[in-house]
Amino acid sequence: MPLSALFAGVPTLSPLPTLEAAHITSDTRQVSAGSIFFCIRGFTHDGHDFAAKALELGAAAVVCERGLDLGERQILVPDTHEAYALCCANLFGNPQRRLRLVGVTGTNGKTTITHLIRDVLQGLGHKTGLIGTIETDLGGVTFPAKYTTPDPLTFYSILAQMADAGCEYAVMEVSSHGLDQKRVAGCRFAVGVFTNLTQDHLDYHGTMEAYFQAKKSLFSLCDAGVVNLDDPYGRRIVQEAPCPIRSFSTSQDSADYTAKSIELRADGSSFAFVGSGMIARVKFPVPGEFSVSNAMAAIGACLALGCDLQKTTALLAGSHGVPGRFEVLRTGTPYTVIRDYAHTPDAIEKVLSALRAVTRGRIMILFGCAGNRDRKKRVHMTDLAARLADFVVLTSDNPRSEDPMQIIEDAKPGLLQHSTPYAIIPDRYEAIGWALSHCRQGDTLLLAGKGHEDYQVLKHGTIHFDEREVVAELLARGISEKTEDEQGGTDETFGNCRGGRQQRQL
Repeated sequence: MPLSALFAGVPTLSPLPTLEAAHITSDTRQVSAGSIFFCIRGFTHDGHDFAAKALELGAAAVVCERGLDLGERQILVPDTHEAYALCCANLFGNPQRRLRLVGVTGTNGKTTITHLIRDVLQGLGHKTGLIGTIETDLGGVTFPAKYTTPDPLTFYSILAQMADAGCEYAVMEVSSHGLDQKRVAGCRFAVGVFTNLTQDHLDYHGTMEAYFQAKKSLFSLCDAGVVNLDDPYGRRIVQEAPCPIRSFSTSQDSADYTAKSIELRADGSSFAFVGSGMIARVKFPVPGEFSVSNAMAAIGACLALGCDLQKTTALLAGSHGVPGRFEVLRTGTPYTVIRDYAHTPDAIEKVLSALRAVTRGRIMILFGCAGNRDRKKRVHMTDLAARLADFVVLTSDNPRSEDPMQIIEDAKPGLLQHSTPYAIIPDRYEAIGWALSHCRQGDTLLLAGKGHEDYQVLKHGTIHFDEREVVAELLARGISEKTEDEQGGTDETFGNCRGGRQQRQL
């Protein structure tokens, strides 16, 4: 492709060389003869430091934000993140212009809401693609996702495949990282949805305000927005967004759409969706007030797209939920086992509150804190778990390059603020077996943090780890509920901390 076509509409600060681009990339490992290399400033590395190497590997030119004394072989731009995304869009013929885009952002709820919107649109006869945390759906062909919002080259390739497959819509989760790094530059969203904002990703953004500004930037790319009025940051977006906004709430009549007569049950929830001149009764097969909020967001987005309210709510009633999102595992036991992706303080609080309303016995939560992620949220997670559950099993969750026991030590102070009994078992497989063996009739065991994931990321590599399979295997081996006498009393007993387990008994 001629550079003049590749850079069409892309701001530049230097003349474009007259040459053909054989390939574009921001990764020196992908550089080949005739490539255009984009110098991207990353979280740990700066692509400008690898510009000379890219030229040695055969790159025809490098795109940079500052002069590198490379003569005509450098193309200077104000922002390489934006330039890369816009060039990727041009490379694939701007497929975003052949689709109606729906973007969902926020800390929690993105995956559920995007799936619900996709399911409604498909149910109404519109071929729809999806890009998200769990999977990428090209309008009928699905494959596992690696990142919530892919890099621009992958992202625009996916949109091109959707458009070529005849999709009318593309519904996507838009992460704060993706927005901050301008991976979706060049897109115009028919609708943007904001769920909420709670502590997460501060290792990257630094402050909640920076995190918020990244999320809010989605609405500068939208024709319309649907925003959660129950969230304080959502209320800010209502005031600050540059596009028209419709708000939703589970409690506030000042919202454009309000949930009334909410009923929460173990098998789901129901409510009246009320707006100006409209009302519909909604039955949704996932329990919890957070599920009502997710359903409200999906309905609001579909209305913004011109969908009929009654048809939309009828299709939601037939939804089967999302794998790993408040998913009840089939165990055949007198207690309930649920797996959920809750991996932030807010998500843990919401899912435990939902379980409290429908659990007859005790609630046991098993979770860990991810390695190489925001360390500040660890103690908040254990604090909420110990406050809202009847028993806590603290274990590992993708420790990555960190020492699993150090992660646990970072999180442990939150447990010690409460008298809630707990067990610390670093090995997640062993921890699940221990938790299953201590469940009784009427209890609920929540496996939190991994949700749909079928792997565990360890220091020396990634292993297969699917909690549905783990639970089934352990139960097949004869793990069963124990009696109160078998479980002992409530005195504090501790084992060897390093590599062993610590326990305040059940």
